[in-house]
Amino acid sequence: MTAYSISNSSSPGFVLTGFPGLEVYYPWISIPFSFIYALVFLGNCMVLHVVRTEPSLHQPMFYFLAMLAVTDLCMGLSTVPTVLGVLWGFVKEISLDGCIAQSYFIHGLSFMESSVLLSMAFDRYVAICNPLRYSSILTTDKILRIGVAILCRSSMLIPPVIIRLKFLNYCRPHFLSHSFCLHQDLIRMACSDIRFNSIYGLALVISNLLLDAVLILLSYMMILHTVLAIASREERIKSLQTCVSHISAVSVFYIPIIGLTMVHRFGKHLSPLVHVLMGNVYILFPPLMNPIIYSIKTQQIRVRVQRFFYAKGS
Repeated sequence: MTAYSISNSSSPGFVLTGFPGLEVYYPWISIPFSFIYALVFLGNCMVLHVVRTEPSLHQPMFYFLAMLAVTDLCMGLSTVPTVLGVLWGFVKEISLDGCIAQSYFIHGLSFMESSVLLSMAFDRYVAICNPLRYSSILTTDKILRIGVAILCRSSMLIPPVIIRLKFLNYCRPHFLSHSFCLHQDLIRMACSDIRFNSIYGLALVISNLLLDAVLILLSYMMILHTVLAIASREERIKSLQTCVSHISAVSVFYIPIIGLTMVHRFGKHLSPLVHVLMGNVYILFPPLMNPIIYSIKTQQIRVRVQRFFYAKGS
């Protein structure tokens, strides 16, 4: 395959990387990927349906869960055309405009998921540390405002760095590292001055992902301090159990991000398959696992899902 060497004035195409060396197995590899995407869509749609139709779940904790499900659903929708397109042989390249749009949604949805997880940590902090004021602090109006703030924070901070991609010259070989577009992949191929993208991109990561992670950690330190002050062992365990689902969701979001960052930064000697695998884990693991985590660990969701399937089966 020949490398491209044209500027953005020619509307260059970018070659999407599937699984290098495994092209002959793409029909087989596409089966588990199709199954995973189907689970992502069905699982998150199920969570949204349960929260919407069950009056007892019309509480702050489950409103935030619905936001998380919408975010995960959109992440799946933003990557499925190129990932499965490559594996099915329908898509080999993506245009510059398409690549910029996809990178905007992927990074924006990652920031949105981080913000939702931070909001859920705040919900658990209020529920455990200020239980008597819970309903007065987290009113429906405040939850709506939090949702709007999350949407604005995730969508309005990214355009400066994403729009800048349109005006860069891409003279290096146009081979993406994954079956989808990431900002760091595009600037790697640019021959223009990328200092703004590098500095602004780093500032976004620090002010969103890193700051959210620190605030989540602080909230759990305060939760733990409150829980340890409870005299009854049973009450301590019961309080901590309400946090298990959220802690699991935080783990399945941040661990793949850390893993992908480490591989990109220190794993240049590793096989390209490792980079591709970590990229797909980063994109698919949280949307796949979150509905499973909350269906298993949250009693209200589990009971309602079981009731739904029993009703369908009878």
